[in-house]
Amino acid sequence: MSDTLFDLSGKVAVITGSSRGIGRAIALRMAQHGARVVVTSRKAEACETVAAEIRAARTLDGKPGEAIVVPCNVSDKAQLQGLVDATLKQWGRIDILVCNAAVNPFFGPSKDIPDEAFDKIMDVNIKSNHWLCNMAAPGMAARGDGAIVIISSVGGLFGSNTLGAYGISKAADMQLARNLAVEWGPQNVRANCIAPGLIRTDFARALWENPEIAKKATKGYALRRIGEPDEIAGAAVFLSSAAGRFMTGQTMIIDGGGMVNFQSV
Repeated sequence: MSDTLFDLSGKVAVITGSSRGIGRAIALRMAQHGARVVVTSRKAEACETVAAEIRAARTLDGKPGEAIVVPCNVSDKAQLQGLVDATLKQWGRIDILVCNAAVNPFFGPSKDIPDEAFDKIMDVNIKSNHWLCNMAAPGMAARGDGAIVIISSVGGLFGSNTLGAYGISKAADMQLARNLAVEWGPQNVRANCIAPGLIRTDFARALWENPEIAKKATKGYALRRIGEPDEIAGAAVFLSSAAGRFMTGQTMIIDGGGMVNFQSV
């Protein structure tokens, strides 16, 4: 058994979209708990900044953090395979995969969304996750252990007149996790989703930068505030560690109590 339920020592974690926001927070926390982290997004320079932070920090047992950078556009299948191959070349395995990269190029009614924007949302938010999970899972299955975490959204749990296509993609990610859990569970590979509410990231800046908009967006949250990226990172560590070893096919909602607050209806 691990020394602690949250120990990730010796594990290799690939985290897409980890140059900022939720992905960056997950990368930093997983490294702190002992994981060797692959920082990846489209921009190498931004990834190098995060990797440098990890290397300059210490794990909980006092060792230097370990990280490499592999730039990758997740919408390109060949680049995803290159991400997997580069990780295997460096560290020989992938124990944890966090699919965090996502896009939302359109804000408005679904009837107005251009086909190009709809296709981009589906390609990046669903298809790329499907590709990458099935590239990484066989190696996990061969070792009889692995964890996949897909960052979804509460937007996949209710209707919207402005984020319809994005919500569809995030609902599909929840189903993807369920399918992966069933297909790979016999080999002890777990797959789960995290569905954050409004989090203070650049991705959601339009919803929190203006105080009035932020107040309106969170008026139904039991905690009456938006979340911070680090408050999602802890859940990712849980799902990837021994603490979460009997949990699979589930979606963890982390939204400050928005979905359970009757007053928000």
